[in-house]
Parts: sequence; structure tokens; C-alpha cells
Amino acid sequence: MDYHGRITSEPGKRGGKPCIRGLRITVYDVLEMLAAGQSNEAILADFPELEAADIRACLAFAADRERQLLSVHG
Repeated sequence: MDYHGRITSEPGKRGGKPCIRGLRITVYDVLEMLAAGQSNEAILADFPELEAADIRACLAFAADRERQLLSVHG
């Protein structure tokens, strides 16, 4: 999935952390909820401004970051 249109970073918003579509919800926030066992449906219910594709974009972003780390340190 191409996450680039959904994941944004703005210096003045959430300290420049990667956020979803310019919202104040960070990729980390979503990943932390998933890691805690929350379902996609529960996350979308808690944050109605999110879309299912946003959650997939967070996962793709994390996978890409991991791939980049492995290529640097591998």
C-alpha cells in the first residue's frame, strides 16, 4: 500500500511526528492501540474521523520503517 498520501508530518503538529491525513492522530497512536489488542473496528469507533485505509497506511508505514532500518543496519 502506498501510504504517502495518508501519512503526513508537519513541524508544528504533534512535534513533527507522522500523523494521519493532517489530523492530530499519530501513526504511533494507532500502532499502540493495535498492539494493545484493539480491533480495527474499535479504533474506528473511537476515532470516527479515521478510515480503515488509515489503519492499513499506519501498518504499511511501520513496515517500511522497519525495512529501512534493516537495510541500514543489516
